[in-house]
Amino acid sequence: MIKVTGEGTEEMQKAADAAFGLLELEGDALVEAEFVDGAEIRALNSRTRGIDRETDVLSFPALDEIRPFTYENYPFEYDDYNHGVMLGSIAICREISEKQAEEYGHSVLREQTYLFVHGLLHLLGYDHEKEEDRTVMRETEEKIMNAIGIGR
Repeated sequence: MIKVTGEGTEEMQKAADAAFGLLELEGDALVEAEFVDGAEIRALNSRTRGIDRETDVLSFPALDEIRPFTYENYPFEYDDYNHGVMLGSIAICREISEKQAEEYGHSVLREQTYLFVHGLLHLLGYDHEKEEDRTVMRETEEKIMNAIGIGR
């Protein structure tokens, strides 16, 4: 199970549950989701990536590798209070997600959930630097979105 903390929505929790099952993950994990404004995401992007501009989503992974999410595998990352291994944090820019939803012709809920899924996959080790990795990541994103009934 992946428990969404912070400002996560019900749909984000459904997406985390779907990802856990589709990716055949084991154990208990936590992910923090927060909505930020344009100025905050720009500052985060500048400070952490050296890119001084706004972006739609940023992920901050806590793990170097993905194994079953148990205390035995992650004694330092395990949160006793919330009962899970902290995967990391996801910051979603509310303003950009609203603008992108309008541009793409779908709901803000769909856009914010998609950005959460995208960020979650980064926390789980996915990336899109190479074309083959981009294809795998996009297919996985769509499978998760379709599993929770928020497909295109």
